[in-house]
Amino acid sequence: MPRARSSPFPGIRPGLVEAQGGLWCVLPELGCVVAVVRDTMASVHESLYFNPMMTNGVVHANVFGIKDWVTPYKIAVLVLLNEMGRTGEAAVSLMERRRLNQLLLPLLQGPDITLTKLYKLIEESCPQLANSVQIRIKLMAEGELKDMEQFFDDLSDSFSGTEPEVHKTSVVGLFLRHMILAYSKLSFSQVFKLYTALQQYFQNGEKKTVEDADMELTNREEGERKMEKEELDVSIREEEVSCSGPLSQKQAEFFLSQQASLLKNDETKALPPASLQKELNNLLKFNPDFAEAHYLSYLNNLRVQDVFSSTHSLLHYFDRLILTGAESKSNGEEGYGRSLRYAALNLAALHCRFGHYQQAELALQEAIRIAQESNDHVCLQHCLSWLYVLGQKKSDSYVLLEHSVKKAVHFGLPYLASLGIQSLVQQRAFAGKTANKLMDALKDSDLLHWKHSLSELIDISIAQKTAIWRLYGRSTMALQQAQMLLSMNSLESVNAGVQQNNTESFAVALCHLAELHAEQGCFAAASEVLKHLKERFPPNSQHAQLWMLCDQKIQFDRAMHDGKYHLADSLVTGITALHSTEGVYRKAVVLQAQNQMTEAHKLLQKLLIHCQKIRNTEMVISVLLSVAELYWRSSSPTIALPVLLQALALSKEYRLQYLASETVLNLAFAQLILGIPEQALSLLHMAIEPILADGAVLDKGRAMFLVAKCQVASAASYDPPNKAEALEAAIENLNEAKNYFAKVDCKERIRDVVYFQARLYHTLGKTQERNRCAMLFRQLHQELPSHGVPLINHL
Repeated sequence: MPRARSSPFPGIRPGLVEAQGGLWCVLPELGCVVAVVRDTMASVHESLYFNPMMTNGVVHANVFGIKDWVTPYKIAVLVLLNEMGRTGEAAVSLMERRRLNQLLLPLLQGPDITLTKLYKLIEESCPQLANSVQIRIKLMAEGELKDMEQFFDDLSDSFSGTEPEVHKTSVVGLFLRHMILAYSKLSFSQVFKLYTALQQYFQNGEKKTVEDADMELTNREEGERKMEKEELDVSIREEEVSCSGPLSQKQAEFFLSQQASLLKNDETKALPPASLQKELNNLLKFNPDFAEAHYLSYLNNLRVQDVFSSTHSLLHYFDRLILTGAESKSNGEEGYGRSLRYAALNLAALHCRFGHYQQAELALQEAIRIAQESNDHVCLQHCLSWLYVLGQKKSDSYVLLEHSVKKAVHFGLPYLASLGIQSLVQQRAFAGKTANKLMDALKDSDLLHWKHSLSELIDISIAQKTAIWRLYGRSTMALQQAQMLLSMNSLESVNAGVQQNNTESFAVALCHLAELHAEQGCFAAASEVLKHLKERFPPNSQHAQLWMLCDQKIQFDRAMHDGKYHLADSLVTGITALHSTEGVYRKAVVLQAQNQMTEAHKLLQKLLIHCQKIRNTEMVISVLLSVAELYWRSSSPTIALPVLLQALALSKEYRLQYLASETVLNLAFAQLILGIPEQALSLLHMAIEPILADGAVLDKGRAMFLVAKCQVASAASYDPPNKAEALEAAIENLNEAKNYFAKVDCKERIRDVVYFQARLYHTLGKTQERNRCAMLFRQLHQELPSHGVPLINHL
């Protein structure tokens, strides 16, 4: 039975990858990312600043243009700054002061957090100062209103003197001045509301502290304490942005940029889709014209594949750019048209991601029309790349791609030029070009990456090389490239605690690594890789389908090896949902293993026509090998020969060395069935070297098993001494085949091997060895189902 194979390039639907400040698209089946639109999000206009104070539930614009306002959390931060100034250098060590300085920026820029969380962060940096801040806030909250008034009056003293504690133009100085100005603008009733909010903020913090203490007392066991801590951390992360009212402009910008960066580089550390959408809705409730919030909402909806909401948010984003005039201010008269054409281009990319190719083509035509009217060559170049994406199945698509690369180089767009080269390389790989020419082209692409510091494209290029080596059947080289990519990504830190290893290229490399380990029988290692993939790419992330398909295929292969065809049949549904062509092929493999030859033949014929239509050569060859096996298992080996020769011709034409070796293996088996074992043995010498060097363990076992069969069949005409020697050599090859089959736990094939060994030992008169093999055969035969297929007809 030919091994079920699929393209080394995972089936990636055309689409977008979330990235801060722009749209990114995925070229189908390429395993790489193309930057389509890098349109900087407009800055928030001064008129968008809003005041948190409400009148009859309506938020009014702040006529003073103040960017910040005073909240209980910010009062707590002010207390921290005041205590840092009052504490002498001798009281706080140099390392503690350094940690406090590193903590200040996220506290000043980030959203309001709970008092308990604030205490915890300060305590991690400087426990002594955390105690002082706690006492100071407690005295103010349990005191009177005049204590808060006095505190703000004393803040101005930080700037006085010949050597002030804080410089007015520093980050801390600007924050203090903003808070003092915002506080001075409050009316008496607003000051009273602020003090009441401070008391409530303090009481909530105290209540949380008491609950945490009780929790530690009641949960004695270490495992339970860890669980509670994890739940607490998650709840705090979601409370951080929702413990107070609306965010200020700076807080909102910091929150949006942080979440957009996490969505691109480390999606697991971003807020969950529901929580993030809740915060974005809260932002838009207070400021419906906040364009960046609509854009992040669009990225968030893409995470959950919500086509309606993502389209809605994308259109609102570009509408707000036009309505607020932000684009026209930054780009003059051209700003309005620029927003329109990039809106059409982004809409085309969105429709392409969800498979709406007709709508994508209409939107792309609109973008091209507007870009031509404005003479925008950069936008037209992006449109040209998308034209290739939409028309790459056409025979003349490579002409469009070559033109796109030349134009990208001409207009100084190295990102698009590099990805165009990689697309050409992939197209040439599927067209059967030699590996050395492809690697030379990728080397030229790598020069562009290093010259322009395009680190993301370096990762994509290595993932592309991994896929090419697997396509050509060189598993050792593919393994080397995949490990190189993983080691490079693990060293490049994008931000503190964030690793840029959540990209598509990283997922593709890990999937290749899992499949390569599974092919060699290292299922424990493959499971560890898949476990890491599941943690790194949660089920709701955009690249999760890659590891889902990989996991399903590995489980399917293991079930087939173990003879559990009912379990393999149940996995077909999941594979079909993720990759329809692969699912249909696996269904035919199961039907064939269950001896449902008529149904399997009908399914394979339909699949063959479909794969020839979409030019999936690798799957065409796999289907032809399955059809040939079906013929010889139906006692018609002569009909199988033309099919195998067709598969061999395709393998040679497209330089698919490993599939060519598998085809030769099947041709040798057909010749063995036809009674010409000598020719079969000579054919095997041609095919066995690539299989033993780069093949899967199962294929190595099949090859050695077939060599033993051919040796036994050839020895029939030998004289007794030579015959005994040939049978001894066949037994050694059978032992090697049995060891290979044992690595992948393929009991059905082990049963066939021990059956042959028992017959050979009987012929040689070795009764003890014969009985041992016969006993093992009987145990396996009782355990496994028997379908009544002659053993000689099973490869």
